[in-house]
Amino acid sequence: MAAALAVSALALTGCGSGSPAASDGPVTLRFSWWGSDVRHKMTQELIDAFEAKNPNINIEGEYGDWSGYWDKLATQVASQDAPDIIQMDAQYLGEYADRGALLELKDVDLSKFDKAAADAGRTQDGLYAVTAGMNAMVVMANPALVSASGVPLPDDSSWTWDEYLETAASITAKSKDGVSGSGPITGDASFNLWMRQHGKSLFTNDGGLGFDEADATEYFEYQASLRDAKAVPSASVITEDASASVDQQGLATNRYAMAWYWSNQLGALSKASGQALEIHRPPSVEGKASSAEQFYKASQFWSASSKTKHPAEAQKFIDFLANSVEAGEIGLADRGIPGNSEVRAAIAPKLTPTDALTAKFIDDIADEVGEAPAVPPAGSSPVSEVLTRYNTEVHFGRISPQEAAKKSIEEIKSTLA
Repeated sequence: MAAALAVSALALTGCGSGSPAASDGPVTLRFSWWGSDVRHKMTQELIDAFEAKNPNINIEGEYGDWSGYWDKLATQVASQDAPDIIQMDAQYLGEYADRGALLELKDVDLSKFDKAAADAGRTQDGLYAVTAGMNAMVVMANPALVSASGVPLPDDSSWTWDEYLETAASITAKSKDGVSGSGPITGDASFNLWMRQHGKSLFTNDGGLGFDEADATEYFEYQASLRDAKAVPSASVITEDASASVDQQGLATNRYAMAWYWSNQLGALSKASGQALEIHRPPSVEGKASSAEQFYKASQFWSASSKTKHPAEAQKFIDFLANSVEAGEIGLADRGIPGNSEVRAAIAPKLTPTDALTAKFIDDIADEVGEAPAVPPAGSSPVSEVLTRYNTEVHFGRISPQEAAKKSIEEIKSTLA
């Protein structure tokens, strides 16, 4: 993808200053997204609702699944044939924005968004993406397995990382049938949360790394502590779990009492497990939710092509998707909890019980959320895989925390543009 984008970089430019003028006559916009058949049908309803209010604007849908979406988009951008409106993901946002492929969204109203949600799609150069739905990193717990162990969970507003480890290890020791107290804690999101709580970050706003080897060593040392205390399953089980679908992972199959997921996965995991899973805050260094540096993550974004011939209409459609109660009532929580607080309140009575619980959690932590994380820079899409791989090597005992820190940083730096 990066190579394809590089070919077209010089030809791509952002919009100029001031608001673009609307077209006088009929306008056709292309709109691309990925998702399931259910999402495709629901998105078509969104398009129909917008077109009913804007008869001069026709929206043509282009959709597919995740696996082929990004290769197709990269090819379209390289050939200067990008869709006008693009469903965007955080791991690719920096890539496209840095290369001038996206329109600066100056005319989308974010006044009803929490600041952290509004800033999630903002780079140093401007706003290039609008949050389509909000997520937060959470600890999900299986109350039946926790109860069977006889180990109470600490208050999630005040538990520390050490307390999390001790609790998970105790659940493992007192449970039967191979139940683990916690699933693995891997990936870039939990790594970033750890770094934020230690005064660092995964990335900086200028596209560099926000942590050093000593910081990463401390993180991997915690992973070794989880391993040694048997708070998490064996490395071989962790490896198997990583390649399984969500509904076949340990929390979904009642093998983990706790596990780390995004908040919008609560419904699918509860359904798969047959349990009314609980949602909890992650632990913190100080044992204070107010200083836990929790952050909102956009489940997806809305972006527009810098080459669109109709920037005013493209932004009008994005504004409808982001701020219309009608759009919120159609989409509900399919793309995450709406970023607009008024839309969130309006759709609350129509949400499923699990989605309502997720929406309540998003509102409950609003005063605890820190600044939005830096948009991942170009070339950063492999970072989560790199961190997960070295984390697994530590759990196997094939590499020391210090070696994992050194080698992961070297590999991450080699991927960044």
